[in-house]
Amino acid sequence: MNTETEQQLLHDARNGKSEEVQQLLENMKKGEIIFNINCKGRSKSNFSWTPLHLACYFGHTSVVKDLLEAGADVNVLNDMGDTPLHRASFTGRKEVVMLLLECDADIFIVNGNGQTAKEVTHDKEIREMLEAVERTQERKLKELLLQAAREGETGKVAALLNRSNPPDINCTDQMGNTPLHCAAYRAHKHCALKLLKCGADTNVKNKNGQTPLALAQGVEMKQVLGGGIAKMTNKILKRYEGLLWKSSRFFGWKPYWVVLEHGVLSWYQKQADAGNTNHRQGCKHLTQAICTVKNADGCLFSIKCFDNTIHSFKVPKASQETRENWIHAIQDHSAYSTHYCTQEQQSDEEEEIDATCIAELQDSLKIAHSCHQRLDKEISSFQSMITPSDNPQGLPTLFLKRAEEISKTARETCEALSNCIKLFTRQEGVRLLKLEHEQEKNKILSEALETLATEHHELEQSLVKGSPPVSILSEEQFYDAISDSESEKSFTGFETVTSFSLEDSENSSDTITANMSEEKANKNQETLSNGIKKHRTSLPSPMFSRNDFSIWSILRKCIGMELSKITMPVIFNEPLSFLQRLTEYMEHTYLIHKASLLSDPIERMKCVAAFAVSAVASQWERTGKPFNPLLGETYELVRDDLGFRLISEQVSHHPPISAFYAEGLNNDFIFHGSIYPKLKFWGKSVEAEPKGIITLKLLEHNEAYTWTNPTCCVHNIIVGKLWIEQYGNMEITNHKTGEKCMLNFKPCGLFGKELHKVEGYIQDKSKKKLCALYGKWTECLYSVDLTTFEAYKKNDKKNTEEKKNKTGNSDEPDEMPLPECESMYVIPGSVLLWKIAPRPSNSTQMYNFTTFAMMLNELDQEMESVIPKTDCRLRPDVRAMENGEIDVASEEKKRLEEKQRAARKNRSKSEEDWNIRWFHQGPNPHTGGHDWIYSGNYWDRNYFNLPDIY
Repeated sequence: MNTETEQQLLHDARNGKSEEVQQLLENMKKGEIIFNINCKGRSKSNFSWTPLHLACYFGHTSVVKDLLEAGADVNVLNDMGDTPLHRASFTGRKEVVMLLLECDADIFIVNGNGQTAKEVTHDKEIREMLEAVERTQERKLKELLLQAAREGETGKVAALLNRSNPPDINCTDQMGNTPLHCAAYRAHKHCALKLLKCGADTNVKNKNGQTPLALAQGVEMKQVLGGGIAKMTNKILKRYEGLLWKSSRFFGWKPYWVVLEHGVLSWYQKQADAGNTNHRQGCKHLTQAICTVKNADGCLFSIKCFDNTIHSFKVPKASQETRENWIHAIQDHSAYSTHYCTQEQQSDEEEEIDATCIAELQDSLKIAHSCHQRLDKEISSFQSMITPSDNPQGLPTLFLKRAEEISKTARETCEALSNCIKLFTRQEGVRLLKLEHEQEKNKILSEALETLATEHHELEQSLVKGSPPVSILSEEQFYDAISDSESEKSFTGFETVTSFSLEDSENSSDTITANMSEEKANKNQETLSNGIKKHRTSLPSPMFSRNDFSIWSILRKCIGMELSKITMPVIFNEPLSFLQRLTEYMEHTYLIHKASLLSDPIERMKCVAAFAVSAVASQWERTGKPFNPLLGETYELVRDDLGFRLISEQVSHHPPISAFYAEGLNNDFIFHGSIYPKLKFWGKSVEAEPKGIITLKLLEHNEAYTWTNPTCCVHNIIVGKLWIEQYGNMEITNHKTGEKCMLNFKPCGLFGKELHKVEGYIQDKSKKKLCALYGKWTECLYSVDLTTFEAYKKNDKKNTEEKKNKTGNSDEPDEMPLPECESMYVIPGSVLLWKIAPRPSNSTQMYNFTTFAMMLNELDQEMESVIPKTDCRLRPDVRAMENGEIDVASEEKKRLEEKQRAARKNRSKSEEDWNIRWFHQGPNPHTGGHDWIYSGNYWDRNYFNLPDIY
């Protein structure tokens, strides 16, 4: 650096020598001389001031302009904390102030005296100018904060709030919505958490009188704003205890020592018993408890608990202050208990945070123990150094006295630290003992549950054996009964099919028969005469036997965990991702095409109902679990022979949400929805409730139909053979005409009479029943006129009794592991809407796949060249399992899960948000409910910036 040149620049800037300053800056630009343009003076007259400070202070506008253009720092500080704007404002240099503001000078910087530029000026015009800029910048920052909250940009929100002059966290837009409102109604959970941690007010109301909680979308967001993070996260509840009188029905008022701890109210006969729960006279969990008082009595209050029981208490002395303290304590513990008893299972991120905290605590204890030993040695060494015998040179007495005091304080600190370490170590031992006790108790309870389930299963078998068998028609008789019924009607195109050819719809049955013939099963890459590709009808390798494995052996170790987070061995999987499993909805797409061709809305509703029922038919006997999709995973399927193309994406990991969008190749329909499988473990069975809205649009008729799927249940988790049933109600709504189809998927019952049965009605918008539907979701669906169906239902019970009497003396089967049911009886006058095709002969060895499911994971070179790298077909664990490489599949599955977990951790640390590529959140246009909407552009094949998930 050239010190002389810097001193010259400071001198010229102070005196306004514009030409000399320009010459110096020009020489610096050419590289002829080198100096720091932000150099600071060292003399008394310019100490710590830069050339820009000096030029601004003395009002040399041209010099200021030259320095700024040459790269001088507009917000550079001197030793007093003043910026050039401070100096120009102080001396009233209006032109210089305007020039600095044009170069983005920060008006919010506070100097060493705690003043901004506005506060140091004596010029009214400059003050007004700075105030106007301040309002503009504040408004701009508020708009940026509101926009970041709307878009869920957590990192940007954090950056704005961490500024030296952060925007008002409770600022509002034109509707009166704060950033927390914006994050709430857009369901940006992480953004809302950041705002809450920075002090956002949850009680602010917008112009419609709505708080953020009132606008919250989704259960998680409501929990966050309703009391979870907002109230209880960092709250430490204190134990509260004292003497109270308690009322009882028989003994009246009696004194008890009452203790409030961890959301539980307990009472004891005396204070000495409060340390032993065995001496507790009673207790109540305060979940959702409500505390009430009577103004007439200053010492009485009552608690209404979640089970509607009421407990009355009195404080010993008529003190409203004491009563208020008890009421506040009870309310705090009630809020605490309500939050932790009603919240859902914590996510993987929270579990990892907890695990990290425990690990950090253990590491901290080790470090503290090491530091304690070192400090103890240092104190001893220091004490020996300051003793008179080791002080021949005679250190000052004052120094020795002060050193002794420091040594004494250090010794006391060391002893306190030692006690703290002992306490933590003792606590760790106690917790380990408690953990071992709980693990042993868990083991005993799980074994008891298994024993009870086995006994219950044996009891069911004995009951079934003791009951008269029902008459079962042979398969030939069943199909003869259908075809020989003189009064039965059938739509053209409703025959047994698995695909629908757009180019030859009249001969669709013949095409399907050709597709399923075993003679062509091995010619997977051939094409049909009409140019449509022939798909494979077999997997590369048959499934492994699961007879030596038990699902219960896995689930018993995971009691208390959310089922969607349990890692199951790969042997229980089938070689498909859940996104591919979802695609099986489209197996009977010909029903949608048929509906588009019909002019009668009631007939269209029948077709749509048949399609909705057929969508779950593939689940019959499919007890294998599909692979959980990774976040960002996609799947596409184009079927020219069926006339549709589909794209799906895993849009959320916790909770797991899969979104899909399908459209007809002839622009006759759009089919979309999102599925969130909510799992419940009921001891002997696992229940999957597929939450989410399914929407079908028939574009030719401008009609939209919506429904939700029934609940799926897998039985005999602990003992017996696994089997599946669907039950619950399905309501299909035509939003244009108001017509509805109400279908009831019946549970099987004890003897299996209702197994797989579906019954329901189509009704108009005035709820008048128009016709009846019935069948089995595993086989078929029929429609029949209302009068005939009601007459059949009326006589059904009588006919069943007669059938039992006739077959009561027939031979009983030795064992019935699954509930058996009657073959489908076809009511005279019925119309066949849909009938399932027989599964291929190799289905049992191929995970009970249908012909449609067989081709879902096929991959050829042409397909591999066009699909994105996130497509399920490229997933190594699914591909390995399909090829029969179980060990490879297991290792790959573990690797992918760890990779996804690591990526989530990295995003959490960097506060980076996951970008969903092909879908976005929004209201369903027909129901108004929360849904995932297709964003478009997938089929443009511009797959850039895709995540590396495999």
